[in-house]
Amino acid sequence: MKRNFLLSGVIAILFTALGVYFGNQHAQAEVPQGVAARDFFATSIPDLKNQPQPLAQWKGKILLVNFWATWCHPCVQEMPELSALQTDSKIANMQIIGIGIDSAANIQEFSTKYKISYPLYVADTSGSALLRKLGDAAGGLPFSVLIGPNGQIKKTYIGSLKMDEVKHDLASF
Repeated sequence: MKRNFLLSGVIAILFTALGVYFGNQHAQAEVPQGVAARDFFATSIPDLKNQPQPLAQWKGKILLVNFWATWCHPCVQEMPELSALQTDSKIANMQIIGIGIDSAANIQEFSTKYKISYPLYVADTSGSALLRKLGDAAGGLPFSVLIGPNGQIKKTYIGSLKMDEVKHDLASF
């Protein structure tokens, strides 16, 4: 019993350390060529009310798509800044959306506790395949994608966002 408890503790510490490490890494992933954006817009993901939402509804907008999870500390840390960016942005036609790689129950509880000013979707673990198609080969979180109004991926961000960089990238539209 003591051995199982110790093993569980070691595993928990390992995953926490990996999450912190990858969460603090910030790099631009290799940007896929067009086909990934088509995959994105061809996808439907449930919203917080478990209603499937076609991501094609966001076509024609400047999108900042943020993949996150409630258990990912860097993800949760950047959400207030993303929420403020959505609320305060002077960029016309810009929308942030959050795609949770987590259970519906966890995301629902999180959204009740925190006020997020942009739509949240529940992709569960199936969202990992989509983020890999968008350029995150390792599948780490947080991961964000900037998609232009023409549907083309402009930039990807692995790890915690640097808001000055994101604002600079958004200003180029």
